Amino acid sequence: MTRFRCVPIETATADRFRRTGFDDRGNPIRRIMATASGQFPCRHCLKLAKAGENMLLGSYDLRQPLGIYWTPSPIFLHERECPYTETVDAVAPIVRANPLVSVRAYDADHLCLYDLGQVCPGGDVAEPLRRALDDPRTLFVNIHTARPGCLLSRVERVTD
Repeated sequence: MTRFRCVPIETATADRFRRTGFDDRGNPIRRIMATASGQFPCRHCLKLAKAGENMLLGSYDLRQPLGIYWTPSPIFLHERECPYTETVDAVAPIVRANPLVSVRAYDADHLCLYDLGQVCPGGDVAEPLRRALDDPRTLFVNIHTARPGCLLSRVERVTD
């Protein structure tokens, strides 16, 4: 399989959300306590929150794709500082834990490669991700929750 990394949101963005209390769209950040029955995936450390942890919910402006396929996305973030954590050659825990994800590949013009898109359980994402990353047209992949469509992680090839 092509080497890859799952990339979290930027630390500067996480810090700004925490410091200002406003998201990328100017909305007040919502504070929510994680429960045992819900999934609260932090987009900075790429791990699920534990029950009782305070989480922030806000709108994040995706850095890519640009143009026609650009969109903002709701995201959760730990209220307390957490480490910026890329996963290399491993699917991020928040992706694996999600019951249904959407793999979306984009080319160098930031156009969606529809034939490489797939919806599957997060635990089964390795094959559709491999297919997308092995395709020479793919510049990057975004993995979203399939039902609400929230960004979970951007995926890039690792180049030596």
